[in-house]
Amino acid sequence: MKLLAEQFARADVSLRELQTRADRVGGTRLPRSTCADMLAGRRFPKKAVMVAFLRGCRVPDHQLPEWERAWERVRVNQLPAGFNENRSVESSHGTPRAAQIMTAPGNPGTTRAAGRRWRQAALLAAVAVPAAAVTLSVVIAQRATPQRGASEGAPDHIVNPAHIVSDDGRAFPRGGSSRFTVTVNPANTGVRLIRRLDAGVGLQHATITVNGTPAAKWRPLLEDSVYKWRDQIVAIPPDLTAGRRSLTIVNTCVSSSGFNEFLYTVEHKVNGVWSTADTVDIGRNHTASEAAHDYRVVGEDWAETQTFAYPPRKEAWSVQ
Repeated sequence: MKLLAEQFARADVSLRELQTRADRVGGTRLPRSTCADMLAGRRFPKKAVMVAFLRGCRVPDHQLPEWERAWERVRVNQLPAGFNENRSVESSHGTPRAAQIMTAPGNPGTTRAAGRRWRQAALLAAVAVPAAAVTLSVVIAQRATPQRGASEGAPDHIVNPAHIVSDDGRAFPRGGSSRFTVTVNPANTGVRLIRRLDAGVGLQHATITVNGTPAAKWRPLLEDSVYKWRDQIVAIPPDLTAGRRSLTIVNTCVSSSGFNEFLYTVEHKVNGVWSTADTVDIGRNHTASEAAHDYRVVGEDWAETQTFAYPPRKEAWSVQ
């Protein structure tokens, strides 16, 4: 499961694109929900689904047999203890061992006993598959989480399926802008704006005004082509927010790389405690949230859904 998540991250495609590629080739389908459950560890994939997923990630065909052998090892190793003794195994002549036992002459009573063992084995197999998916997802999460006291934490190439997020957003080029209005407690002594962005587009730079007054800037971040989600935090000067119930935010792009936005979280500090004041979900699938905050965009040149991963270490999710 971890290796499948790594292939997905390297492929740099959305779940929608994987589904489209599978439909174009024909054969096993790849519904987005199936892929999402598989990457999150909620579902152990069938072998054909795994192969279709890998082909969609552009894994070379000559590597697929090794993936299939790995799938078989994982499937067998996750079966309950004692299952191997009773499961259907082909003999050198290609006849399942259980079938040989049930039909072997000169073995009175073995037919009923073998039948019981066969049914028990089938029941154990049905239980083992979801258990395997849960076990694998736990192992993946443990490996992707920094160990207490470790100086280096999780290896940089690991993708934790729990850190994979699908979200839709919008983007606009230099000179374009977005505008929305949020509510805060007038007793606030501080407000900060948190933006989910696609850091696969590097050096995004924009100015911020609050109620028409220059307030801050979204500083440029270096490109990250593997872990693309980031939550960038900007502090708004307290004198622009104190005593106000609503804030109209305008972001104006000043970089040639453009500016993208997927989700805004507004936090305010009241009585010394930070808490969430408002959220603005951006994108074509969240028009209700956009309308509720009077969201407007000027010069939009992109609006789609992306599926990316956050970095392995949660402290790296948020940046200034």
